Amino acid sequence: MSYFAQRQAVLATMHRKEAAIAPLLKQALDIDVIVPANFDSDRFGTFTRDVERPANQLETARIKALAALELVGGTLAIASEGSFSPHPALPFVPCDREIVVLIDRQHDLELVGEAISTETNFSHAAIASVEAAIAFAQKVGFPSHGLVVRPDAQAGDSNQIMKGITTKSQLVDVVNQLLTRSEQVHVETDMRAMHNPTRMKVIRQATQDLIRQANQFCPQCHYPGFDAVEYRRGLPCGLCGHPTDQILISIHACKQCGYKQPTMYPHGIQQADPMFCEFCNP
Repeated sequence: MSYFAQRQAVLATMHRKEAAIAPLLKQALDIDVIVPANFDSDRFGTFTRDVERPANQLETARIKALAALELVGGTLAIASEGSFSPHPALPFVPCDREIVVLIDRQHDLELVGEAISTETNFSHAAIASVEAAIAFAQKVGFPSHGLVVRPDAQAGDSNQIMKGITTKSQLVDVVNQLLTRSEQVHVETDMRAMHNPTRMKVIRQATQDLIRQANQFCPQCHYPGFDAVEYRRGLPCGLCGHPTDQILISIHACKQCGYKQPTMYPHGIQQADPMFCEFCNP
């Protein structure tokens, strides 16, 4: 049974995310993606912090998808949401976490694709000259990656936040203008998808993860999204046999019927490298 073939999905975006998402869904799942006219996704939160998210990352993506469905109708919606923070396993390394949510009202189904990448230009700085602004721009991939300039890091008035700066002349003009009012201004990377090719790449990865889940069916009821929901550690050390913190078993579960299936050695490795053993490498 094909759950998605020849169906139309509305994508909740105003930042051209269809460039990353639509071709993959069409090729892999035969879904035609449309973007609603006049859809204001900024009302659900902005990276420039002048509008706060209404909920956490996943719930905000759900809210956006359902808002797009209300606007255009239909039964299939997609939304994505990104966040930038320290990597969960590498606290001093910034990372981009992207999720892509698919909500299918026809089949009472939700799939969530995810990608976490340390490839990001997410950065900001306080600068006191045009030369410093240009130096910052060069480090973050400008002009293919856009910039935002604002009076200070906390400025909440959207009218004072200059977004989508993609030329040197724009940057020089805005910085010079703001420096006439203050000794310093705040410059940061524009993390909106259409101005950040690096982020767009991670959105593609999250979409691919969504597709992977859509093609994993429950052995019992054949519902899609049969994915790992739990991991159990204890993979034995290859030198001494002592249990390590590496993954031994994954538990896949069906969101529809509740069927669960354990899988030994889900990463295809039956013994852990001794470097992960607290006895061999204390």
